Amino acid sequence: MQSNFVDYVKIHCKSGHGGAGSASLHREKYIDKGGPDGGDGGRGGHIILRGNSNLWTLLEFKFKKHFRAEHGGRGGKSRSTGHDGEDIILNVPIGVIARGEEGEILGEITEDGQEMILKRGGKGGLGNWHFRSATRQTPRYAQPGLDGDEGWVTLELKVLADVGLVGFPNAGKSTLLSVLSAAKPKIADYAFTTLTPNLGIVEYRNHQSFIMADIPGIIEGAAEGKGLGHRFLRHIERNSTLLFLIPADADDYAKEYDILLNELKKFNPELLDKERVLAITKSDMLDDELKAEISSQLPKDIETLFISSVAHQGLTELKDALWKKLID
Repeated sequence: MQSNFVDYVKIHCKSGHGGAGSASLHREKYIDKGGPDGGDGGRGGHIILRGNSNLWTLLEFKFKKHFRAEHGGRGGKSRSTGHDGEDIILNVPIGVIARGEEGEILGEITEDGQEMILKRGGKGGLGNWHFRSATRQTPRYAQPGLDGDEGWVTLELKVLADVGLVGFPNAGKSTLLSVLSAAKPKIADYAFTTLTPNLGIVEYRNHQSFIMADIPGIIEGAAEGKGLGHRFLRHIERNSTLLFLIPADADDYAKEYDILLNELKKFNPELLDKERVLAITKSDMLDDELKAEISSQLPKDIETLFISSVAHQGLTELKDALWKKLID
């Protein structure tokens, strides 16, 4: 399933041209000089993004990148309006940002069913019926339809989750997610096991729940593109609370935390405004004396817990701490 996760695509969109207006003159038996009766052209079809909460990837757009909407129909006699061009609906996951060719943000999809017009269809031309006057009773011209719009659009998916897991490779993020939720991320003891974000629903007290995201591991220099680079750092932007994970067998706990924090700051300083919790993982190997020694090395401005996903230690306290951050 991981190989099917696509979070960045470029697509080419072309909306439909507007239909031409009609320059028809009314013709009917026994009626001489019936006058102009040309109808308007129909508008061209739009290219529309629509949010769909059942989707989690942009995989569809990896194989089809060109989308062309239908042109509007020509106006007809008897003031009949041409048909509107059929719209093209592109269903995307919640959390997608659309960017134009210069990188500017065109809009974002944050709700199920939300729609956004990427490329607007051309307006239909007016028929000669609109151009009649006392001095111009039989105008024989009508407007052409306006051209549609076309260009490349970048779709960028940022995972929506309540809690984002932040840590170096092998910090225990995937293991924690697999224990707290029904998610089944790939787990192995080598770096960069997680190559794509994984989401899991964590059940809490009184039938409440929150969404947790396992973000691929950060390394020093990730904001400059090292390792998996900043491609995955953007997913952290959509998490309301960040859970930092540092393994109990780390060489320098404070240094690891500072490196993680610095990478987030270099990528987007606003990430430091998010709520944060620090968990020391794999702590089933620690006794109380070691925990006290580690605590003395850790920053005092962040709540810290000792947990073990394998031994199921400290997980209830961790969920309590995260829930408190989410509702504050």
